[in-house]
Amino acid sequence: MNWNGLTEVKIGILGGTFDPPHIGHLLLAEFAQHALDLAQVIFVPAGDPPHKDATRTSAVHRLAMIEMAIAGRPDWAISRVDLDRPGPHYTVDMLRLLASHYPQGDLYFLMGGDSYRDLLTWSRPAELIEICQIVVMQRPAVDIYPDMHAAALPGLAERSRFIDAPLIGVSSTDVVRWLRRHAPAARLLPPGVHDYIQAHGLYK
Repeated sequence: MNWNGLTEVKIGILGGTFDPPHIGHLLLAEFAQHALDLAQVIFVPAGDPPHKDATRTSAVHRLAMIEMAIAGRPDWAISRVDLDRPGPHYTVDMLRLLASHYPQGDLYFLMGGDSYRDLLTWSRPAELIEICQIVVMQRPAVDIYPDMHAAALPGLAERSRFIDAPLIGVSSTDVVRWLRRHAPAARLLPPGVHDYIQAHGLYK
């Protein structure tokens, strides 16, 4: 995108394994972009997420599925910043790299309510909120509020934005479980992704 002449650009960052990407990811990106007037949303597939033993599929497949998911959206992009560096891959390090890549960018890190609830377990959360603002979409049955970590993480509430969006209780783990049961999960996936999964025999 052409940002010449702009002193500050609002950029959304959506990280995850995207294994597979599903409609919950797209809704978070869509509603956050609408609510905050983001110029671009960047999808950042994780290389070696420290909170998970391993991804289910290779980076090649995950990248291909994300490309299908965001096809036709010039205001959405993919960054390989996590895939192209050695692990372990912590979110705070990824955001520092992106901040250096986008010096005009005002970064907004998008997450679900469950991630916000568990933020104190992340690596260096105090540094994270210095780099970016936090954008939170509620998830069903997750009880969160802006100042829930106020004592342990001063300044978090002021750096957090809770957006009004549909409550979607879909996770990649749920989708994989349904796919393995041959349940009708195609509508939970972006166009083309279900066919890609079937064609490559993923998640069996």
